[in-house]
Parts: sequence; structure tokens; C-alpha cells
Amino acid sequence: MKQWGRAALVVAAPLLLGGCGKQSPLSPKSPSSHDIAVLWWWMLGVAAIVFFGAVALLVIGWVRRDRPGLPFFGERESVNVGLVITFGMVIPVVVLVALFGISDLWLVTKTGAPAKGSTAMTIRVIGHQWFWEVRYPGTSAVTANEIHVPARTRVQVVATTADVIHSFWVPQLNRKIDTIPGRTNRVLLYADEPGVYRGQCAEFCGLQHAHMAMKVFAQPRKEFQTWLKGQEKPADTPATAEQREGRQLFLQNSCAGCHTIRGTSAQGDLGPDLTHVGSRTTLGALILPNDPRALERWIHDPQSIKPGAKMPALDLSNADFKAIGSYLDHLR
Repeated sequence: MKQWGRAALVVAAPLLLGGCGKQSPLSPKSPSSHDIAVLWWWMLGVAAIVFFGAVALLVIGWVRRDRPGLPFFGERESVNVGLVITFGMVIPVVVLVALFGISDLWLVTKTGAPAKGSTAMTIRVIGHQWFWEVRYPGTSAVTANEIHVPARTRVQVVATTADVIHSFWVPQLNRKIDTIPGRTNRVLLYADEPGVYRGQCAEFCGLQHAHMAMKVFAQPRKEFQTWLKGQEKPADTPATAEQREGRQLFLQNSCAGCHTIRGTSAQGDLGPDLTHVGSRTTLGALILPNDPRALERWIHDPQSIKPGAKMPALDLSNADFKAIGSYLDHLR
């Protein structure tokens, strides 16, 4: 029984792993991802037929191991040759050629870069070790790890990298594309309905590759326009003495050399733009929720949370960390 249980687990594993969670390519939320999911199911079906056909032949061979020839056909050599040619050559070649034609020649073209002029807007996504920088051309809006788009709208993503090869992938919306140094790749994002869709870097890019995730927020058009106008504004002015102290500490220390906060002297480009960091839902590319306590933990010792991140620990007092956290949380 244990052997049958293990065999069932091996067969079911692709279904269990591929169908779970909010990052499943088998839960399509766009026309492109629907086509990919349909192809996956057809490939699984064809593979299952081939697999169980081979198993059936093995079972027949084992059952009749002491009897020559095949049932109903006897020991005719021509039948044996015909079976070898049919199942060993013709069927595999036909199946592989058909799948290649459908997947590589039809689906890759259909889900690839959108045609020029066929999209309503364009966004730029730059991969970094280890976060996603998101820019909206024609505006001053810059965010990190959270992509906002209008729902039911064709959006072109132009993807590049600031360092090594990354791979941009939002499984429920489309296929993956690589970000390669010196090149730009493009892909279409289209969400059937408003919602939040999780994405991930799908190309090993270093120590924190597994913690280089993103969210795509597909919003009703009016809600998106309101969000975009808010992101174009410079940073809010501190409202309390603690926040003013936090801004001063931020600008006096190495924070300002790595991060940008529009409306201040902080113009660094090594880390994410923090102009509206308080409006984001997560920190560290989805590794922490964005609340005051988590923000203070992140500032105090980022290496304990995300080893290898380029953000160093600062030699400040607990009161200083709290003041900086209060200031950043205020940036909505």
C-alpha cells in the first residue's frame, strides 16, 4: 500500500504544486494566462496517455512473460515491428512536433511582446538585487515591489535590470520574461478583474532570489488614476516633532546616499525610492508587512531579516530608529 501511495503522490504532485496559492499559473486571470493554462492541461493529458500506454505495455509484458507473442496477434514478427515503429517512433514524433508547433510557434507569439500601439499605457520595471523598481513614464511616480495598473486595460511592461539577470513573472497574468543586462524585454499585463496578483523573480539572481517578490494591484480606472496622482506628489512634510527629527536623521546618515525622497536632498539610487513608502503594503520585496513595528525592525537590522541585502545596519539609538520609522511611515 505504501508503494501505491507514493506512486499516487508522484502523479498528483504537479497538480498539487501547480494549483496552490495566489501565484498559480493554473488559476488564470487574463487571456494570455488562460491560453498558457489550457496548453498545460493538454500537455498533461497527452503525457498521461503516453505514460499509461507505456505502463499498460509493461504490464502486458510482465503478465505474459512466460508466453511468447502478443494477445490476439500471436508471434507474428510483422506485428512486433509495427508496434515498435508506431509506439517507438511515429507517435512520439507526431506528438512532439504538434506540441512544439502549438507551444513555441503559436503560444509564445500570442503571449509575447504586445504590438506597437496596441496598449493603453507603458510601465518600466527594473530588477535589482533584490527588489523591483517600478516607474511610470510621463510621470514622476516611482514605487518598489508593488505595481499598480488599471483593470481590464492592456499595459505594456518594459523590463530591464540594474545588475544581473532576473526574470519577471506574474503567473496569473502572463508568462515570464528575463531582464538581461544591456537589453529590454516586453510583456503584456492585462487583468480580467480588479484584484491583487503575486509575482516572483523566476531566475536565480543571488542570495535573496527567493525573497524578490512583487504584487500587481489591478484597480478600477478611477481608483488607479487617484493612486497615480498621489504618487506624483513630493514627500509629505513631517507633522510631528518626532517625524521632523526622523527626517533630519535620515538626511544626515547614509540613508540619503542610497534612497530618494522627492522634495528633500535625498537623491540616492542604490535602494528603493521612499517618497511614498508609507503607502506600500510590504517591506523588503514582500518579506515583511509594512507597519510601524516591522519598519523599525527593518531599519534597525536589515541583515537579520534579509541577509545579503545591500542595506547596512546603522549605529543609532533606539530613539533614533523610532524617529526614522515614524517619519517613513508618515510618507503616504
